[in-house]
Amino acid sequence: MILPALAEAESPLWRPVKYSLFPPLGLATLAAYLPPDTEIDLQDQHVETLHLEDTPDLVMIQVYITNAYRSYEIADHYRRKGAYVVLGGLHVTSLPEEAMGHADSIFLGPAEDTFPQFLKDFKHRRPQKIYLSTVRSLIGAPPVRRDLIKRERYLVPNSLVVTRGCPHHCRFCYKDAFFKGGKSFYTQKVDDALAEMERLPGRHLYFLDDHLLGNPDFAAALFEGMRGMGRVFQAASTVASVLDGDLIQKAARAGLRSVFVGFETFSPENLKQSNKKQNLERDYVKAVRGLHDLGIMINGSFVFGLDHDDRDVFRRTVDWGIRNGITTSTFHLLTPYPGTPLHQSMMQQGRILTENWDLYDTRHIVYRPRGLSREELQQGYEWAYRAFYRWGNILRSSWLHPSLRQKMRHLLYTGGWKKFEPFWNILIKSRRLSRMLPVLEAILETSSRR
Repeated sequence: MILPALAEAESPLWRPVKYSLFPPLGLATLAAYLPPDTEIDLQDQHVETLHLEDTPDLVMIQVYITNAYRSYEIADHYRRKGAYVVLGGLHVTSLPEEAMGHADSIFLGPAEDTFPQFLKDFKHRRPQKIYLSTVRSLIGAPPVRRDLIKRERYLVPNSLVVTRGCPHHCRFCYKDAFFKGGKSFYTQKVDDALAEMERLPGRHLYFLDDHLLGNPDFAAALFEGMRGMGRVFQAASTVASVLDGDLIQKAARAGLRSVFVGFETFSPENLKQSNKKQNLERDYVKAVRGLHDLGIMINGSFVFGLDHDDRDVFRRTVDWGIRNGITTSTFHLLTPYPGTPLHQSMMQQGRILTENWDLYDTRHIVYRPRGLSREELQQGYEWAYRAFYRWGNILRSSWLHPSLRQKMRHLLYTGGWKKFEPFWNILIKSRRLSRMLPVLEAILETSSRR
C-alpha cells in the first residue's frame, strides 16, 4: 500500500511539517479488510523513502491530482514486475480513463463497499477492471489498521474520520465529485466512533472530516459522548454551523480547541457563483467572535482568483484576518479540478491553460482569470502569505485577544507553525516529530475561560 508524495511536497519551497501531519488513513482503513495473516507494507513517501524492489502480489496506490504522474510511474514499475496493481482516490474517480492505462483495476468513489468484493474476486482470480461505489455505509466497518502506521513520524498521528463527504456542493470542490453515484454525506455509528477514540493514546485528536458538524444529530451525540474523555481536538466546520444553534458550544465542551473554517471570499457574487450557499448572508465577524469566546482558535481558508475579485482583494483579506485575530490562514489560488462543475465550465469557456496535474496544487495559476491579470493574481497570492505571517502582524493579531492566556496561545501557535522551519526539519529528519505532540496539546488545552 503506497501513498506517493505530492509534487509540491518535493518543491524547494515546500514546508516539510505540512506534509508530515497525518498518516495515510485511507489506506490503513482499507487494510482492515484484508485477511489478518496478510503481509502488508504501508508506505508514505512524505515521511520515508519508498522501497520498490520487492515483489508483492498486490499493489494499492492512492492517487491525488499532484501525485498522479508519480503514482502512474510506480504502478507501471510494479506491473512490469508482474504484480497486480489497483489505483483509487480522488484523481482516479475524476479521470478514470487516464488511470485505467496504468492499472489492472481501479476504484471509483469510496471503497469501503467495493474493496471486500474485489478481495473475493482477486482470490478467485477474476477481478473486475472497474469497481464503482454505489452503496455508501460505514456500518460494520472494521477498525482502522493503526498498527501499520509509523506514529513517530507524524505530528498528529491520532487523526480520524467519522463521517464521509459533505452535505454542501461547492462548484470548485474536488471531493464532491468523488461521492457521485450514491450518498454524498454519511456517518459512522456514534458508538463506533467513540470506540475508535478510546483506542487512541494520548489526549489529542484531529478529525479529518470535511465537515464534522454536517449532521447535527450525529455531531451532538458524538460531543456528548466525548465529554469527560479529557480530549482536545481539532476539526473543520462551516460558518453556518458556527452561527446556527448550540452545536459549536457542545463541541467546545467536548474539547474542540481549533477549527478550520472555509470563509473563502467576502463577495456575495463569488459565493453565488461558487454555489457556496452556506456562507451567503452570514456574519463572519460574529462567527469569529463566537469561536474566540469559546476559546477556539481559527484556521481561516480563503480563495483568490474568483471572477469577482479585484486588485484590492489580497489586502482586504489579510487585513480582515489580522484585525479579527484569525490564528492561521490558508490561502489558495482558485483551481478548476477535473470532475468539478468549475472545470467543466472553464473548459467550455476556453479558460483552462494547462492540464499538467503537478501544477494543480492551489499555488499555480492553471486557468485564465477575470478581473485580474495572471501576474497580479500570482503576486497578490504570494504577498498575502508573506504579509499575514510577518512577525509584526502575528504580534498585532495576538494582542487583539482579550486575555493574556489567549494572546500567548495565538502567538505560540502561529509563530511555531510558520517561523521555525529549521527546527521542524530537524525533528522530521530525526523521526522525532511526534515528540512535539505534548507541546501541541498544552497549547490547545488552554481556554480563554480559564
